[in-house]
Amino acid sequence: MIEAPTTRVRLDIAYDGTDFSGWAKQPGLRTVQGELEQALATVFRRSGATPALVVAGRTDAGVHATGQVAHLDLTHTQLQQLAGHRPPRPLDQVPDVLRDRLNGIAGLRSDVVVRSASFAPAGFDARFSPVWRRYEYRIADALAQRNPLLRRHTLWYPAALDVEAMNAATGVLTGLHDWAAYCRPREHATSIRELQRFDWQRDAGGVLVARLQADAFCHSMVRALVGAAVAVGEGRLPGERMRSLRDEAVRVNEFKVMPALGLTLTEIGYPAENELGARAEQTRAIRESPVQ
Repeated sequence: MIEAPTTRVRLDIAYDGTDFSGWAKQPGLRTVQGELEQALATVFRRSGATPALVVAGRTDAGVHATGQVAHLDLTHTQLQQLAGHRPPRPLDQVPDVLRDRLNGIAGLRSDVVVRSASFAPAGFDARFSPVWRRYEYRIADALAQRNPLLRRHTLWYPAALDVEAMNAATGVLTGLHDWAAYCRPREHATSIRELQRFDWQRDAGGVLVARLQADAFCHSMVRALVGAAVAVGEGRLPGERMRSLRDEAVRVNEFKVMPALGLTLTEIGYPAENELGARAEQTRAIRESPVQ
C-alpha cells in the first residue's frame, strides 16, 4: 500500500515544566506531548488520524523549555482544512493557523505555548537533524538575590558557591568522551557525547547561570554535571575530580544530582538546509545501531 504524501511542519515550543511529568506521553500522567497531541486531536477530529509529534529532546519531569522543537506530518486533507478555517487563508499561512488553533485550545493561561510554526525544509527531522542542544541551569545561592517570582525556575541553594572554582573545574571537561559517570544508564543507549560548552556566570541579581551545549545529552547528564560543579563550588569535591570522574566512566555517589526545577532547554541548533537530510541519516545510524 502506497502512503499518501504528507507535508512536514516545524513547531517551536516553550513550556513551564513544573506541572508536567516530562515531555513524553504516558498513560494517566500530564505531559507536554500529551497536551499538544490532545489539542491536535481536537483540531483534526474530522480529517483523519491525529498527527504524532517528533521532538528534538525529551525533557524529564519538571524541566522547562524556551527553545524546544518538534515536527509533525500533515496530509493534504489536513492542510486544506487549516486553509479553509474562517477566514480562509492561503496555504503559505497554514502553519500560522495551526499555531493559533493549538494556542487557542490551550488557553491564555497555559503552561505550554507554540511560539511559532513553519513548513520544514526538505530533510528536516526535529530529532535526528540537530547538531547541538543548549541548556541553562539557574541557582540562587547565599550570595544571590532570591526573586520569588522566579522560584519555579531557579534552585535556591543555602550555601555560597565559588564561581571561579566551578569554572576552573568545568572548563576542562569539553570534548568527545564517555559520560557514563554523569548519566543514568539506559539499556542499549550510548553515553558517548561531545560536550561543547560548560561555564558559569552570575547575572545582574547574582544568580548563578550554567550554560551547557552538546551534540546531545544522555539521561540526567546536565543535572549530574551541575551537581558535581555545585559540590566543587561548595568545597566538597576537588575541582580536578570532575574530570577524573568523567575519565573513570563509572557512576558514583560523590555528589548529588540537582533537581529539575532549575533546568531549561533554551535552544536547538540545526545545520544549513542543504545538510539537514545528511545529518539526520548520520545521527539515525548512530542512535539505532546496536551498542557493542
